[in-house]
Amino acid sequence: MTGLVLGWLLPPGERRSLLALVPPRYARVVAHHVTLKPGVRPGHPLPREEEGVVVGVADDGTGVQALVVSIGGTTDRFDGSTFHVTWSLGPGRKPVESNAVIAKHGWMALDPPRPIRLEPAIFGSGM
Repeated sequence: MTGLVLGWLLPPGERRSLLALVPPRYARVVAHHVTLKPGVRPGHPLPREEEGVVVGVADDGTGVQALVVSIGGTTDRFDGSTFHVTWSLGPGRKPVESNAVIAKHGWMALDPPRPIRLEPAIFGSGM
């Protein structure tokens, strides 16, 4: 499997306004992307969607905070996980843990939900 990820980058303006709306709880701020599919090859077709809605926040209270995102009317990713942006991490925690945190702890709705622009992209997984 390659180290490339298919998904959406969070544009800088959206990132700034979301950081003001949902302050990072942990020291390492990620706030970079939404994954659609890991392990793609260069040249893979990009997703068509260019917007989403931040609908919730997940936080395990011990070092992983993520924003739950609806894309195309759903938060459900094809692989059974949830569309999200890893928001912030505590020491020793990794972005890949966000899916498990959402599955185990659920998420709290963001009221009101916040529409966002997204940039379809293929990018490295080294977050």
